[in-house]
Amino acid sequence: MAVDIVYETHALTEDNENGIATGWLPGRLSPQGRQLAARLGERRRGDGIAAVFTSDLHRAVETARIAFAATDVPLHEDPRLRECDYGTLNGTPVASLARLRSRHIDTPFPGGGQSYREVIANTAAFLTDLSAAWDGHRVLLIAHSANKWALDCLLTGATIESLVDAPFAWQEGWHYTLPTRAGTP
Repeated sequence: MAVDIVYETHALTEDNENGIATGWLPGRLSPQGRQLAARLGERRRGDGIAAVFTSDLHRAVETARIAFAATDVPLHEDPRLRECDYGTLNGTPVASLARLRSRHIDTPFPGGGQSYREVIANTAAFLTDLSAAWDGHRVLLIAHSANKWALDCLLTGATIESLVDAPFAWQEGWHYTLPTRAGTP
């Protein structure tokens, strides 16, 4: 068996619109982001989603709450689905941070931040728990770009080195299959 994962990034934030890398700061959806979150719900409510799992950062939770308001789909927050912690660089311009990403694949960002491998490890731990509890179900994950890269590494064989410097091509969801039992990451 397997877990069918639908992955969506949180909706557009004020920081996204202003070119800010929010990191572990809470972030807030912009008016357009709230509209996009509602559309995400319209797209996914009839999609056979058994549960929604989000990062516990405000922008992801806000996206899920808007998308699945007035439904019975359970929402679960999990800190292992957080964006990479950029340490003292949380809240800096994306353009400045983008130049530094490849330096922090294995080395944490300064000031108590994380490395991208730590994000991958957190995502892997989440997937282990997900595979044990949701085998045979379709679930929706709402998180951040670093978690998308982690899923690509863990479930498609991509390398983090090839992802951190590539442009992030947003789309209306990605699909992954999480093998369960013997194939758990």
